[in-house]
Amino acid sequence: MPRTIRFDRRLEELHFGNDSRQYRDVEGYVFHESELSQFTSTDMKHALQGAASLYEEDETHVYITEGDVDEFDDAWSPACPVQILLQRGTLITRIYVATKAEEFDHPSLPQTYRDVLTPFLTRHRASLRTIQMETEYHAAPFVWRIDIECSLRNRVARELYTVGRDAISLLIAIESGELTRQTTLDLLRAGRAEVLIGQPEGPWLDVKSAHYDLDATSGKVSLAQAVARFANAEHGGIVVVGMRGKKVPSGELIHSVCPVPIDGRTLRKYQSALENHLYPPPDLLDIEEYPDGEGRGFIFVHIPPQPEELKPFLVHGAVVDGRAEGAFISIVRRRGEGSIPITAPAIHATLAAGRALLRRGQVPEDPRS
Repeated sequence: MPRTIRFDRRLEELHFGNDSRQYRDVEGYVFHESELSQFTSTDMKHALQGAASLYEEDETHVYITEGDVDEFDDAWSPACPVQILLQRGTLITRIYVATKAEEFDHPSLPQTYRDVLTPFLTRHRASLRTIQMETEYHAAPFVWRIDIECSLRNRVARELYTVGRDAISLLIAIESGELTRQTTLDLLRAGRAEVLIGQPEGPWLDVKSAHYDLDATSGKVSLAQAVARFANAEHGGIVVVGMRGKKVPSGELIHSVCPVPIDGRTLRKYQSALENHLYPPPDLLDIEEYPDGEGRGFIFVHIPPQPEELKPFLVHGAVVDGRAEGAFISIVRRRGEGSIPITAPAIHATLAAGRALLRRGQVPEDPRS
């Protein structure tokens, strides 16, 4: 099979598709980030090895830009914080992260970065090689250079860029507190739940200071409803057990961490409650724990955005006036910081449309339209 990108030794160019790229003195090779989807990471490694053997270099750099490739200039163009380079035969994704912290004021910062990145990189078939401060920066913002080695198997080169870009987002979240659903999940998996303190609960995040009472029907129904709210919402969400919220005029903020007891049966009890009280099972639902080594820790339930054809998610049971009613069916969804029931007309319209589609092969028109 022909390579998706190759080095032409005679012309001293990289060739891919109907395009080619010359080596630029000082900068190296320059690619637009979208071009990286055209060739595999393995082929890119072989092509850069060909260039390195000609130029006898220890490192061969690939700069990535979101602007015009021809106008890119390393000295004047906005620097992309993600690069790909061949370093002594190994393909590396290099990222640069700016921080207000000085190395001597925060000697633990590299280890903090390492703790946060390790579970993220492991999940993406990658590993951390080095973390070091760029010595030419003598005033804030200080810049850290981080080298990542990704598995190249069955990957296009753009995936290496994506791993680097997402790693930067995760590290920035630690300092700025500007969290997304995915970076929040990565922080929880890294054991950095304290970073969430001060963040608002809202459309995709809910915290609970104690376990649901999974020995009682009411507790099982409450857990199923908490998950169903996010499953029926547009963007999914995360339920964290082991953190305390605090009401403020603008809503509710995460106030503190309060690890809950965890043993060998905890996860199974959560799984069983959802299996018996939530239908259909949400796609790619994750229930995870992060123990602290002393019999306590956090439980978090991650609900990715769900396909519309699976909605609405139904809860077998309802809590009415504080009592569990096992014969009821409840349907809830998330909106802002609260929950609203899906209305009876909406439920009827969905059921009627489904029955009409089965009987006549078409959905009836809304008479109100």
